[in-house]
Amino acid sequence: ELIKLLDSEIDLLKNATVICRYSLDKCLEIGINQDYSQQELVEFEALTGRFARLSDILIQKIFRLIDEIELESEGTIRDRINRAEKKGIVKNAETLIEIRTLRNEIAHEYIPEAIKEIYVEVLNFCPFLLEYSEMTLNYCQKYLK
Repeated sequence: ELIKLLDSEIDLLKNATVICRYSLDKCLEIGINQDYSQQELVEFEALTGRFARLSDILIQKIFRLIDEIELESEGTIRDRINRAEKKGIVKNAETLIEIRTLRNEIAHEYIPEAIKEIYVEVLNFCPFLLEYSEMTLNYCQKYLK
């Protein structure tokens, strides 16, 4: 039953990864500016939302399921991330913790100047998130054969 659930969550992860990569490419073309057109703001808003969603799917859904399948204790989000690093699912737990912190900032920031700073951070951390998503997909293949 858990493997079936993992299989469906993996589909979510794959789709979220593809759409996040698409948004990242669009925003890299735009680059970091002082001012953005309305369309550029739409693109960055899409990227930040997709970044947050991808990190949630990865950490809250997939890592939790992997821990359940492997009979690991629940623990905190930090525990889940540290276990992922120990298993070789991700290269650096601290980077993923920073991604999680950035995800929380995205969800709770409303000041326009601070949001522009979030755009910079998302552009910096998105490649790591995408890489960790791919690493997780590779790790999960052993359960989906």
